[in-house]
Amino acid sequence: MIPKPQLLRSALLLLLTAAAAHGATLAGTVTNGTTGRPSAGDEVILIRLAAGMEEAARAKTDSEGKFSLPLPDEGMHLVRVIHQGVTYHQPAPPGSHSVAVQVYDVSPKVQGVKAVADLMQIQAEKGDLAVTRLFAVDNTSQPPRTQMNDANFEFYAPENAEIREAQAQTAGGQWVNTEPAPQREKGRYAFEFPIRPGQTLFRVSYRLPYSGKATLDPKLIYPLEHFVAILPSSLGFAPSRTGVYSNRQAPDLPNAVAAVASNPRPGENLAFEITGEGALESENQNASNEAAPSGAGTEASADNRPGGGLGRPGEEPDPMDAYRWWLLGGFAVVLAGGAVYITSRSKSPLPETGPAEGRASRSATLLEAMKEELFQLEMEHQQGEISDAEYKTAKAGLDQALARALKRKP
Repeated sequence: MIPKPQLLRSALLLLLTAAAAHGATLAGTVTNGTTGRPSAGDEVILIRLAAGMEEAARAKTDSEGKFSLPLPDEGMHLVRVIHQGVTYHQPAPPGSHSVAVQVYDVSPKVQGVKAVADLMQIQAEKGDLAVTRLFAVDNTSQPPRTQMNDANFEFYAPENAEIREAQAQTAGGQWVNTEPAPQREKGRYAFEFPIRPGQTLFRVSYRLPYSGKATLDPKLIYPLEHFVAILPSSLGFAPSRTGVYSNRQAPDLPNAVAAVASNPRPGENLAFEITGEGALESENQNASNEAAPSGAGTEASADNRPGGGLGRPGEEPDPMDAYRWWLLGGFAVVLAGGAVYITSRSKSPLPETGPAEGRASRSATLLEAMKEELFQLEMEHQQGEISDAEYKTAKAGLDQALARALKRKP
Protein backbone atom coordinates (compact mmCIF):
# COMPACT_ATOMS: atom_id res chain seq x y z
CA MET A 1 0.00 0.00 0.00
CA ILE A 2 1.39 3.46 -0.97
CA PRO A 3 1.91 5.80 2.01
CA LYS A 4 -0.37 8.87 2.03
CA PRO A 5 2.48 11.47 1.81
CA GLN A 6 3.92 9.70 -1.26
CA LEU A 7 0.44 9.44 -2.80
CA LEU A 8 -0.13 13.16 -2.25
CA ARG A 9 3.21 14.01 -3.79
CA SER A 10 2.41 11.86 -6.86
CA ALA A 11 -1.00 13.46 -7.27
CA LEU A 12 0.49 16.95 -6.90
CA LEU A 13 3.15 16.11 -9.50
CA LEU A 14 0.47 14.94 -11.95
CA LEU A 15 -1.54 18.12 -11.39
CA LEU A 16 1.52 20.32 -11.93
CA THR A 17 2.42 18.41 -15.10
CA ALA A 18 -1.11 18.79 -16.48
CA ALA A 19 -1.17 22.47 -15.57
CA ALA A 20 2.14 23.01 -17.31
CA ALA A 21 0.87 21.24 -20.44
CA HIS A 22 -2.27 23.36 -20.54
CA GLY A 23 -0.43 26.52 -19.54
CA ALA A 24 2.02 26.59 -22.48
CA THR A 25 2.17 30.04 -24.05
CA LEU A 26 3.60 31.71 -27.11
CA ALA A 27 5.20 35.05 -26.29
CA GLY A 28 6.18 37.60 -28.89
CA THR A 29 7.13 41.13 -29.77
CA VAL A 30 5.88 43.29 -32.63
CA THR A 31 8.20 46.00 -33.93
CA ASN A 32 7.25 48.84 -36.26
CA GLY A 33 9.84 48.74 -39.03
CA THR A 34 8.92 52.28 -40.13
CA THR A 35 9.64 53.93 -36.78
CA GLY A 36 11.95 51.32 -35.25
CA ARG A 37 9.78 51.33 -32.13
CA PRO A 38 7.53 48.74 -30.47
CA SER A 39 4.12 48.55 -32.15
CA ALA A 40 1.38 48.99 -29.54
CA GLY A 41 -2.30 48.12 -29.89
CA ASP A 42 -1.96 45.72 -32.85
CA GLU A 43 -4.32 42.77 -33.11
CA VAL A 44 -2.48 39.43 -32.84
CA ILE A 45 -4.13 36.17 -33.90
CA LEU A 46 -2.81 32.64 -33.38
CA ILE A 47 -3.80 30.27 -36.18
CA ARG A 48 -3.66 26.47 -35.96
CA LEU A 49 -2.50 25.27 -39.35
CA ALA A 50 -3.24 21.61 -38.62
CA ALA A 51 -6.86 22.53 -37.94
CA GLY A 52 -7.46 24.16 -41.31
CA MET A 53 -6.40 27.74 -40.48
CA GLU A 54 -8.53 27.74 -37.33
CA GLU A 55 -8.20 30.71 -35.00
CA ALA A 56 -6.88 29.46 -31.66
CA ALA A 57 -6.34 32.65 -29.66
CA ARG A 58 -6.33 36.42 -29.95
CA ALA A 59 -4.56 39.26 -28.11
CA LYS A 60 -3.35 42.85 -28.46
CA THR A 61 0.19 44.15 -28.14
CA ASP A 62 0.94 46.23 -25.07
CA SER A 63 2.83 49.53 -24.92
CA GLU A 64 6.10 47.64 -25.42
CA GLY A 65 4.79 45.73 -28.45
CA LYS A 66 4.63 42.49 -26.47
CA PHE A 67 1.91 39.86 -26.45
CA SER A 68 1.24 36.41 -25.02
CA LEU A 69 -1.05 33.76 -26.45
CA PRO A 70 -2.07 30.39 -24.98
CA LEU A 71 -0.80 27.47 -27.04
CA PRO A 72 -3.51 24.83 -27.51
CA ASP A 73 -0.95 22.23 -28.60
CA GLU A 74 2.63 21.82 -29.81
CA GLY A 75 1.68 21.64 -33.47
CA MET A 76 2.16 24.03 -36.38
CA HIS A 77 0.94 27.59 -35.83
CA LEU A 78 0.97 30.89 -37.66
CA VAL A 79 1.00 34.28 -35.96
CA ARG A 80 -0.97 36.96 -37.78
CA VAL A 81 -0.54 40.62 -36.80
CA ILE A 82 -2.88 43.30 -38.14
CA HIS A 83 -1.32 46.77 -38.31
CA GLN A 84 -3.25 49.64 -39.88
CA GLY A 85 -5.45 47.18 -41.76
CA VAL A 86 -2.60 45.14 -43.31
CA THR A 87 -1.68 41.64 -42.13
CA TYR A 88 1.82 40.35 -41.42
CA HIS A 89 2.64 36.71 -40.71
CA GLN A 90 5.28 34.81 -38.82
CA PRO A 91 5.41 30.98 -38.63
CA ALA A 92 5.66 29.26 -35.26
CA PRO A 93 6.93 25.71 -35.88
CA PRO A 94 6.34 22.91 -33.33
CA GLY A 95 8.16 23.61 -30.09
CA SER A 96 8.23 27.39 -30.60
CA HIS A 97 7.44 29.52 -27.55
CA SER A 98 8.52 32.95 -28.80
CA VAL A 99 8.25 34.89 -32.07
CA ALA A 100 9.19 38.32 -33.37
CA VAL A 101 7.06 40.07 -35.99
CA GLN A 102 7.86 43.23 -37.94
CA VAL A 103 5.13 45.49 -39.30
CA TYR A 104 5.18 48.76 -41.24
CA ASP A 105 3.07 51.89 -41.39
CA VAL A 106 0.64 52.02 -44.31
CA SER A 107 0.12 54.77 -46.92
CA PRO A 108 -2.04 54.79 -50.08
CA LYS A 109 0.95 56.03 -52.11
CA VAL A 110 4.57 55.34 -51.21
CA GLN A 111 7.70 56.76 -52.81
CA GLY A 112 10.07 53.97 -53.84
CA VAL A 113 7.42 51.56 -55.14
CA LYS A 114 7.99 50.64 -58.78
CA ALA A 115 7.29 47.81 -61.18
CA VAL A 116 10.52 46.32 -62.48
CA ALA A 117 9.57 43.39 -64.73
CA ASP A 118 6.70 41.79 -66.63
CA LEU A 119 7.31 38.20 -67.75
CA MET A 120 4.71 36.76 -70.13
CA GLN A 121 4.78 33.01 -70.69
CA ILE A 122 2.91 31.76 -73.76
CA GLN A 123 1.80 28.30 -74.91
CA ALA A 124 -0.56 27.35 -77.74
CA GLU A 125 -2.20 24.00 -78.39
CA LYS A 126 -5.46 22.69 -79.85
CA GLY A 127 -7.25 25.99 -80.31
CA ASP A 128 -6.21 27.28 -76.90
CA LEU A 129 -3.73 30.05 -76.13
CA ALA A 130 -2.51 29.97 -72.51
CA VAL A 131 -0.77 33.02 -71.03
CA THR A 132 0.80 33.42 -67.60
CA ARG A 133 2.02 36.86 -66.53
CA LEU A 134 4.47 37.35 -63.69
CA PHE A 135 4.90 40.93 -62.47
CA ALA A 136 7.63 42.01 -60.05
CA VAL A 137 7.24 45.14 -57.93
CA ASP A 138 9.97 46.55 -55.68
CA ASN A 139 9.30 48.63 -52.58
CA THR A 140 12.52 50.38 -51.57
CA SER A 141 10.85 53.13 -49.54
CA GLN A 142 12.91 54.88 -46.84
CA PRO A 143 11.81 54.71 -44.13
CA PRO A 144 10.11 51.47 -45.18
CA ARG A 145 6.33 51.66 -45.57
CA THR A 146 3.60 49.45 -46.97
CA GLN A 147 1.58 50.78 -49.90
CA MET A 148 -2.11 49.89 -49.91
CA ASN A 149 -5.05 51.21 -51.94
CA ASP A 150 -7.98 49.90 -54.00
CA ALA A 151 -5.90 49.63 -57.18
CA ASN A 152 -2.48 48.88 -55.77
CA PHE A 153 -1.18 47.22 -58.95
CA GLU A 154 -2.86 47.26 -62.36
CA PHE A 155 -2.42 45.40 -65.63
CA TYR A 156 -4.10 44.89 -68.99
CA ALA A 157 -5.36 41.59 -70.42
CA PRO A 158 -7.06 41.02 -73.78
CA GLU A 159 -10.76 41.84 -73.62
CA ASN A 160 -11.71 38.28 -74.56
CA ALA A 161 -9.36 36.70 -72.02
CA GLU A 162 -10.71 34.25 -69.47
CA ILE A 163 -8.77 34.72 -66.24
CA ARG A 164 -8.21 31.32 -64.62
CA GLU A 165 -5.97 32.09 -61.66
CA ALA A 166 -4.42 35.06 -59.87
CA GLN A 167 -2.02 35.09 -56.94
CA ALA A 168 0.37 37.38 -55.09
CA GLN A 169 3.46 36.73 -53.02
CA THR A 170 5.35 38.89 -50.55
CA ALA A 171 9.11 38.35 -50.26
CA GLY A 172 9.72 35.16 -48.29
CA GLY A 173 6.01 34.37 -48.13
CA GLN A 174 3.66 31.89 -49.74
CA TRP A 175 1.54 32.44 -52.84
CA VAL A 176 -1.88 33.80 -51.84
CA ASN A 177 -4.95 33.64 -54.05
CA THR A 178 -6.20 37.15 -54.81
CA GLU A 179 -8.76 38.09 -57.44
CA PRO A 180 -7.99 41.11 -59.63
CA ALA A 181 -10.92 43.52 -59.91
CA PRO A 182 -12.09 44.70 -63.36
CA GLN A 183 -11.75 48.46 -63.77
CA ARG A 184 -13.92 50.89 -65.74
CA GLU A 185 -11.71 50.55 -68.81
CA LYS A 186 -12.39 47.22 -70.46
CA GLY A 187 -9.49 44.78 -70.21
CA ARG A 188 -7.90 46.63 -67.28
CA TYR A 189 -7.63 44.95 -63.87
CA ALA A 190 -6.34 45.91 -60.44
CA PHE A 191 -4.97 43.93 -57.49
CA GLU A 192 -6.02 45.11 -54.04
CA PHE A 193 -3.03 43.55 -52.32
CA PRO A 194 -0.53 45.31 -50.03
CA ILE A 195 2.92 46.05 -51.44
CA ARG A 196 5.11 45.59 -48.39
CA PRO A 197 8.80 46.62 -48.21
CA GLY A 198 10.92 44.30 -50.35
CA GLN A 199 9.65 42.62 -53.49
CA THR A 200 6.10 41.58 -54.28
CA LEU A 201 5.22 39.21 -57.14
CA PHE A 202 1.85 39.09 -58.90
CA ARG A 203 0.92 36.13 -61.08
CA VAL A 204 -2.12 35.88 -63.34
CA SER A 205 -3.05 33.13 -65.81
CA TYR A 206 -5.60 33.53 -68.58
CA ARG A 207 -6.69 31.75 -71.75
CA LEU A 208 -7.76 32.89 -75.18
CA PRO A 209 -9.36 31.14 -78.16
CA TYR A 210 -6.70 30.39 -80.75
CA SER A 211 -6.88 29.58 -84.46
CA GLY A 212 -3.17 29.22 -85.14
CA LYS A 213 -2.40 32.93 -85.20
CA ALA A 214 -2.87 35.69 -82.62
CA THR A 215 -1.62 39.18 -81.84
CA LEU A 216 -0.73 39.96 -78.23
CA ASP A 217 -0.23 43.49 -76.88
CA PRO A 218 1.13 43.82 -73.31
CA LYS A 219 -0.05 47.50 -73.02
CA LEU A 220 2.19 48.61 -70.17
CA ILE A 221 0.84 50.79 -67.37
CA TYR A 222 4.20 51.30 -65.63
CA PRO A 223 7.75 51.82 -66.91
CA LEU A 224 9.81 48.65 -66.53
CA GLU A 225 13.38 47.46 -66.55
CA HIS A 226 12.38 44.52 -68.78
CA PHE A 227 9.37 43.05 -70.52
CA VAL A 228 9.98 39.41 -71.45
CA ALA A 229 7.89 37.12 -73.66
CA ILE A 230 8.75 33.43 -73.04
CA LEU A 231 7.52 30.90 -75.56
CA PRO A 232 8.33 27.48 -77.02
CA SER A 233 10.86 27.68 -79.84
CA SER A 234 8.30 25.99 -82.11
CA LEU A 235 6.09 29.09 -82.02
CA GLY A 236 6.57 31.88 -84.52
CA PHE A 237 7.19 35.31 -83.00
CA ALA A 238 6.90 38.48 -85.12
CA PRO A 239 7.09 41.89 -83.40
CA SER A 240 4.98 44.72 -84.79
CA ARG A 241 8.14 46.79 -85.16
CA THR A 242 11.77 45.79 -85.45
CA GLY A 243 14.54 46.54 -83.00
CA VAL A 244 12.35 46.20 -79.88
CA TYR A 245 13.20 42.68 -78.80
CA SER A 246 16.42 40.70 -78.41
CA ASN A 247 16.61 36.92 -78.25
CA ARG A 248 17.65 35.10 -75.07
CA GLN A 249 17.61 31.57 -73.71
CA ALA A 250 14.88 31.12 -71.09
CA PRO A 251 16.46 29.80 -67.87
CA ASP A 252 15.73 26.13 -67.10
CA LEU A 253 13.36 25.85 -70.06
CA PRO A 254 15.58 24.26 -72.72
CA ASN A 255 13.06 24.32 -75.54
CA ALA A 256 12.05 27.95 -74.98
CA VAL A 257 13.20 31.33 -76.19
CA ALA A 258 12.79 34.64 -74.42
CA ALA A 259 12.16 37.87 -76.30
CA VAL A 260 13.44 40.70 -74.09
CA ALA A 261 12.49 44.37 -74.37
CA SER A 262 14.72 46.54 -72.14
CA ASN A 263 13.49 49.70 -70.40
CA PRO A 264 10.08 49.80 -72.11
CA ARG A 265 7.69 52.66 -71.29
CA PRO A 266 3.88 53.00 -71.19
CA GLY A 267 2.52 53.69 -74.65
CA GLU A 268 5.44 51.97 -76.39
CA ASN A 269 4.36 49.48 -79.06
CA LEU A 270 5.35 46.03 -77.75
CA ALA A 271 2.73 44.07 -79.70
CA PHE A 272 3.73 40.85 -81.46
CA GLU A 273 2.15 38.07 -83.49
CA ILE A 274 2.21 34.41 -82.46
CA THR A 275 1.82 31.59 -84.98
CA GLY A 276 1.87 27.81 -84.76
CA GLU A 277 1.61 25.56 -81.73
CA GLY A 278 3.90 24.52 -78.92
CA ALA A 279 4.14 23.75 -75.21
CA LEU A 280 7.02 24.31 -72.84
CA GLU A 281 8.97 21.37 -71.47
CA SER A 282 10.93 20.85 -68.31
CA GLU A 283 14.62 19.91 -68.37
CA ASN A 284 13.68 16.31 -67.57
CA GLN A 285 11.32 16.14 -70.53
CA ASN A 286 13.94 17.64 -72.79
CA ALA A 287 16.55 15.12 -71.63
CA SER A 288 14.14 12.29 -72.47
CA ASN A 289 13.54 13.72 -75.92
CA GLU A 290 17.28 14.04 -76.57
CA ALA A 291 17.84 10.43 -75.51
CA ALA A 292 15.32 9.23 -78.10
CA PRO A 293 16.56 8.54 -81.67
CA SER A 294 16.36 11.61 -83.85
CA GLY A 295 16.09 11.97 -87.59
CA ALA A 296 18.78 13.38 -89.85
CA GLY A 297 16.84 16.60 -90.36
CA THR A 298 16.79 17.59 -86.69
CA GLU A 299 19.60 20.13 -86.89
CA ALA A 300 18.22 21.73 -90.02
CA SER A 301 14.74 21.98 -88.58
CA ALA A 302 16.17 23.62 -85.45
CA ASP A 303 17.96 26.21 -87.57
CA ASN A 304 14.80 26.94 -89.57
CA ARG A 305 12.28 26.93 -86.72
CA PRO A 306 9.70 29.75 -86.65
CA GLY A 307 10.65 32.87 -84.73
CA GLY A 308 10.53 35.78 -87.14
CA GLY A 309 12.15 38.94 -85.80
CA LEU A 310 14.16 37.36 -82.98
CA GLY A 311 17.45 36.24 -84.49
CA ARG A 312 20.24 34.48 -82.60
CA PRO A 313 21.07 35.15 -78.93
CA GLY A 314 23.29 38.17 -78.32
CA GLU A 315 26.71 38.12 -76.68
CA GLU A 316 26.09 40.91 -74.14
CA PRO A 317 25.27 40.08 -70.45
CA ASP A 318 22.00 38.22 -70.28
CA PRO A 319 19.24 40.03 -68.31
CA MET A 320 17.40 36.70 -68.02
CA ASP A 321 19.87 35.60 -65.34
CA ALA A 322 18.25 38.10 -62.97
CA TYR A 323 14.87 36.38 -63.44
CA ARG A 324 15.99 32.76 -63.02
CA TRP A 325 14.49 32.38 -59.55
CA TRP A 326 11.35 34.26 -60.50
CA LEU A 327 10.84 31.77 -63.29
CA LEU A 328 11.44 28.83 -60.98
CA GLY A 329 9.19 30.14 -58.22
CA GLY A 330 6.65 32.06 -60.27
CA PHE A 331 6.18 30.18 -63.53
CA ALA A 332 8.37 27.28 -62.47
CA VAL A 333 7.81 24.61 -65.11
CA VAL A 334 4.45 24.94 -66.85
CA LEU A 335 3.76 21.73 -68.69
CA ALA A 336 1.61 21.06 -71.75
CA GLY A 337 -1.09 23.67 -71.35
CA GLY A 338 -1.35 23.36 -67.58
CA ALA A 339 -0.58 25.18 -64.37
CA VAL A 340 1.50 22.41 -62.85
CA TYR A 341 4.72 23.61 -61.36
CA ILE A 342 7.68 22.18 -59.52
CA THR A 343 9.47 23.81 -56.61
CA SER A 344 12.80 22.67 -55.25
CA ARG A 345 14.06 23.19 -51.72
CA SER A 346 17.71 23.23 -50.91
CA LYS A 347 18.93 20.87 -48.22
CA SER A 348 21.82 21.89 -45.96
CA PRO A 349 24.61 19.31 -45.63
CA LEU A 350 25.09 17.72 -42.23
CA PRO A 351 28.05 19.09 -40.28
CA GLU A 352 31.11 16.95 -39.82
CA THR A 353 31.53 16.20 -36.10
CA GLY A 354 32.57 13.43 -33.78
CA PRO A 355 30.34 10.36 -33.21
CA ALA A 356 28.41 11.67 -30.18
CA GLU A 357 28.24 15.28 -31.37
CA GLY A 358 27.46 14.09 -34.88
CA ARG A 359 24.45 12.08 -33.72
CA ALA A 360 23.10 15.00 -31.68
CA SER A 361 23.75 17.46 -34.50
CA ARG A 362 22.15 15.21 -37.09
CA SER A 363 19.11 14.67 -34.87
CA ALA A 364 18.70 18.41 -34.32
CA THR A 365 19.18 19.14 -38.03
CA LEU A 366 16.71 16.42 -38.99
CA LEU A 367 14.19 17.67 -36.46
CA GLU A 368 14.37 21.25 -37.73
CA ALA A 369 14.12 20.08 -41.34
CA MET A 370 11.00 18.04 -40.57
CA LYS A 371 9.41 20.94 -38.68
CA GLU A 372 10.02 23.20 -41.67
CA GLU A 373 8.67 20.55 -44.05
CA LEU A 374 5.51 20.19 -41.94
CA PHE A 375 5.00 23.93 -42.02
CA GLN A 376 5.49 24.07 -45.80
CA LEU A 377 3.12 21.13 -46.24
CA GLU A 378 0.39 22.87 -44.22
CA MET A 379 0.79 26.10 -46.16
CA GLU A 380 0.74 24.35 -49.55
CA HIS A 381 -2.39 22.45 -48.55
CA GLN A 382 -4.15 25.62 -47.40
CA GLN A 383 -3.22 27.35 -50.66
CA GLY A 384 -4.61 24.42 -52.68
CA GLU A 385 -1.24 23.54 -54.17
CA ILE A 386 -1.59 19.86 -53.27
CA SER A 387 -4.64 17.60 -53.11
CA ASP A 388 -6.26 16.33 -49.91
CA ALA A 389 -5.03 12.81 -50.66
CA GLU A 390 -1.43 13.97 -51.17
CA TYR A 391 -1.64 16.05 -48.00
CA LYS A 392 -2.91 13.16 -45.84
CA THR A 393 -0.27 10.75 -47.12
CA ALA A 394 2.61 13.19 -46.68
CA LYS A 395 1.45 14.42 -43.27
CA ALA A 396 1.03 10.91 -41.89
CA GLY A 397 4.59 10.04 -42.84
CA LEU A 398 6.00 13.31 -41.50
CA ASP A 399 4.05 13.03 -38.23
CA GLN A 400 5.45 9.56 -37.65
CA ALA A 401 9.01 10.60 -38.49
CA LEU A 402 8.71 13.72 -36.33
CA ALA A 403 7.50 11.67 -33.36
CA ARG A 404 10.50 9.34 -33.70
CA ALA A 405 12.88 12.29 -33.98
CA LEU A 406 11.42 13.91 -30.86
CA LYS A 407 11.97 10.71 -28.90
CA ARG A 408 15.64 10.64 -29.95
CA LYS A 409 16.26 14.34 -29.32
CA PRO A 410 18.72 14.74 -26.41
